[in-house]
Amino acid sequence: MPLDNQIAAMLEQFRGLPEPDYHQLDAAQYRLFCDNLMPPIPGASMHEVLDLRVPGADGELDARLYRPQAQDNLPLLVFFHGGGFVMGTLDTHDNLCRALASQAGAVVVSVAYRLAPEAKFPAAPLDCYAATCWLVEHAAEWGADGQRLALSGDSAGGNLALAVSRLCAQLNGPKVRHQCLFYPVTDAACDSPSFSDFAEGYFLTGAMMKWFWHQYLESALHGNDPLASPLRAANLAGLPPTTLITAEFDPLRDEGEALARRIQAAGISVRVQRAEGMIHGFISMAPFVDRAAQLLAEAAAELREALQ
Repeated sequence: MPLDNQIAAMLEQFRGLPEPDYHQLDAAQYRLFCDNLMPPIPGASMHEVLDLRVPGADGELDARLYRPQAQDNLPLLVFFHGGGFVMGTLDTHDNLCRALASQAGAVVVSVAYRLAPEAKFPAAPLDCYAATCWLVEHAAEWGADGQRLALSGDSAGGNLALAVSRLCAQLNGPKVRHQCLFYPVTDAACDSPSFSDFAEGYFLTGAMMKWFWHQYLESALHGNDPLASPLRAANLAGLPPTTLITAEFDPLRDEGEALARRIQAAGISVRVQRAEGMIHGFISMAPFVDRAAQLLAEAAAELREALQ
């Protein structure tokens, strides 16, 4: 399929931006630039939005709770933002979280885990697991039902949702009913055919992804850890039913689809969809890309059904 027309027009606007020199790039400065590249987009109105402090693995974390309606006993969806483990904020994913809360009919809590390179792996997955456990325990305080728990995330956030699902299963943690993963990072190897085919010109570049991994891992050997590279797990048993959406023109497409096959082979229900004409990051473009909005609505409807 060709690139979606709206996606192609957006890429054209960014085509003149030079790619950074990743050998000299300062992570903190690049984070500030990227996190403020686009102004916040107004999102769906909520009954309640609360900024919280929640326990992480080594201190408190910022989080933001979205309650779409006054009704009590709504399902709980814990969300982890993308950004290559290096960037991303509660604000960069505010619109997406509002949409998920409104369309899935769930209380959504977005967790701001510690970022690399200041906090290397496994700080982020351990933060996300600790926060999820606490949020489930306290869910009723915000009208949520911690027994109807789902996890979601985009890109690096999808990787972290997978990590939390694995930790919940291994450590007898909260029971996860469903996970919804948007173009997740699944393997530090960066060697799939799609990684080569779409290494340049489609928003996320191969060089950028390799730089993200370099910032995230203390050592390349840590890339073998299934919490970092879930595709390398010997056994995926214990994961919840899964929705996994990839993008056609995305370096991460093949590793995401390979993971979906592994999940299915483990006997776990999985719906995998390749979003034709889309690029990495498209789900956050739903406010101005029609096809992205449609795909987001479909994923949210699947979450709503899974959490009934």
